[in-house]
Amino acid sequence: MDTKEILIGGKGYTKRIGIGGHNSVSIQTMWKSSINNVYNNKIELEKIINDIEELQKLGCDIVRFAVPNEESAKSLNEISKYTSVPLVADIHFDYKLALECVKNNIAGIRINPGNIGSVENTKKVVDACRENGIAIRIGINSGSLPKDLQEKIALKEISRAEALCETAVRESSIFEDLKFDQYVVSMKSSDVQETIDCNRFYAKKYNNPLHLGVTEAGPLISGVVKSSIAFSTLLNEKIGSTIRVSLSSSEENEVIAARNILKECGIRKNGVTLISCPRCGRLGFDVHSFVDRWQNRLLAMDKNITVAIMGCVVNGPGEGKHADIGIAGANNKVIIFKKGKIVQTIDEKYADKVFEEELKSL
Repeated sequence: MDTKEILIGGKGYTKRIGIGGHNSVSIQTMWKSSINNVYNNKIELEKIINDIEELQKLGCDIVRFAVPNEESAKSLNEISKYTSVPLVADIHFDYKLALECVKNNIAGIRINPGNIGSVENTKKVVDACRENGIAIRIGINSGSLPKDLQEKIALKEISRAEALCETAVRESSIFEDLKFDQYVVSMKSSDVQETIDCNRFYAKKYNNPLHLGVTEAGPLISGVVKSSIAFSTLLNEKIGSTIRVSLSSSEENEVIAARNILKECGIRKNGVTLISCPRCGRLGFDVHSFVDRWQNRLLAMDKNITVAIMGCVVNGPGEGKHADIGIAGANNKVIIFKKGKIVQTIDEKYADKVFEEELKSL
């Protein structure tokens, strides 16, 4: 569904990301650790910058950071000086932290007007963002619904999904009254169907870009399953402009999961497509360890190719014949194949070296 466009990135950004409108669906993740005192720790600062760059190579467009205090606000402002990736400050309760981040040109602010203190405080944040060309995300979670809506849910007068949508409408109206339209809306539940329903309800009536997420989705496997079902359903209905796969796992896994969901939905078509077999009792090539070593390197490559990593000759050139390059093994031997044709047979100990050489020739 067509939505209005908003821009992530303040006036000082050389590259601003468009969300909504005709822009492609963007991928977000959230930093997993505290950044308190990073602003005066050069080693930790450099590590974070390098990690953000690696996330960008994997397909991440936006990184969000929790900002619970003044120290983390200072740190986020310092981090933003050294990366072109748009950084979003996640603010709860203390509007002054938002103002501190806006002052230093953070790319975006995430707030819930309902817990920021008052409409007056929200207005201060909105005015500062307007002046600096910074967008805001309104974040609504099922655990922070207004009391009157919670009572209606208890009385079964409305569903939780309807309450999520109504809360988003109320919060959006504050921004509309302030004549501020550069905002994204997110409504998240840990329940897949509630997430689907509330976003459907909102998208039918309003044209603000929607950020999709299943909140507290769980560990890697269950979290990816929940997010895949919710996102594929909504994205196939043209609902959703930006996504985050919320996992009790690493930022890298969140980005890789989101990237693969978008690829399987036909939304992102560029980049490496990695296929691999699950391995079985034939005891061929150690697929698992090879994938662990190569996954991030492959996905970070600027190549539109398919790579097959197969456990044995049964699942090698045959099932992977459409791949631009592949590797499989039997006993202590490994074969490298391209478009289903074997190009090298080598000892397993040379697998990584030869695979890398053949990869470079593509």
